[in-house]
Amino acid sequence: MRRWSHILWSCAALAALSACDPFLASNIPADTKPQARPDRPAAVSTPVAQQPSEQAMALRSYYARVQEDLLAQGLLRVDGGGVDTPFTDRMLARNFERIALAEEYTRGAGLQPSSGALGEIKKWLVPVRVDVTFGDSLSAEDQAQDRQTLGAYTRRLSRVSGHPISLVSSQANFHVLVMGEDDKAQLRATLDRIVPGMEASSRAIFLNLPRSIHCLVVAFADTNSGSAYRQAVALVRTEHPDLTRRACYHEELAQGLGLANDDQNARPSIFNDDEEFALLTTHDELLLKILYDPSLTPGMTADQARPIVRTLALEVTGGGPS
Repeated sequence: MRRWSHILWSCAALAALSACDPFLASNIPADTKPQARPDRPAAVSTPVAQQPSEQAMALRSYYARVQEDLLAQGLLRVDGGGVDTPFTDRMLARNFERIALAEEYTRGAGLQPSSGALGEIKKWLVPVRVDVTFGDSLSAEDQAQDRQTLGAYTRRLSRVSGHPISLVSSQANFHVLVMGEDDKAQLRATLDRIVPGMEASSRAIFLNLPRSIHCLVVAFADTNSGSAYRQAVALVRTEHPDLTRRACYHEELAQGLGLANDDQNARPSIFNDDEEFALLTTHDELLLKILYDPSLTPGMTADQARPIVRTLALEVTGGGPS
């Protein structure tokens, strides 16, 4: 079974997240002098392509088989749902409660499953600025393709939600790390740069992700009990084949926006561990549209949000099967 996970951390690691760029000119000492030009260019050695480790190759083979098996079963659909997956406003409202108001894992407890109790509305109030850092184990061709995929997807998320969401090259607050087993040193360094205050137990999850978990997103709130997101970090394995990697982008970015849980009854949806759908569906777009309606604010309880959600669900579906 493929699994994605979403963890909400407290603000403990948030205070140090705004570290400046070490490559900015302002960080160069004022008394730095230009170096004398050498008589002739230094010899440049041709980089030798690193061969994947046995562990990385084994993971690639495993995930390729998983994807093939799911496709053979008619799963990992990319059509977004259709006449075979109707849903009503009542179904959409119910699914919203389970996906947006419950959490898959207990806050601050790593991969410990939550009780499933309904919590509060969780969402971003500030613009979401997404950047992507690729590990060296992903080919340049795949990196270029994935960057295009993320650019198109962030534009779609912004259009659907009505919230500012964009792919950026600097000053990001939503970091997507695409790295594998052979990128551990790069992953450590990147985590040190973007979340230097990360607690050891949380850091260990990133660096030792179980094979059963394909990708991961962590969202940070302003306070220990807060529900307004200000920072997020996602990890996607480079060992995945193209479709699974793309599915991870769709799942993790949407979960990092506030659709934090999975529910076995949600259909058609990527927020369901049955793997029927690989990519964000029309149903899931409506969940985002409801979540980012201004009438729903971070911290609202299920009782406070329920009548608003029911009204919005009726509006976005036209009051009938969709």
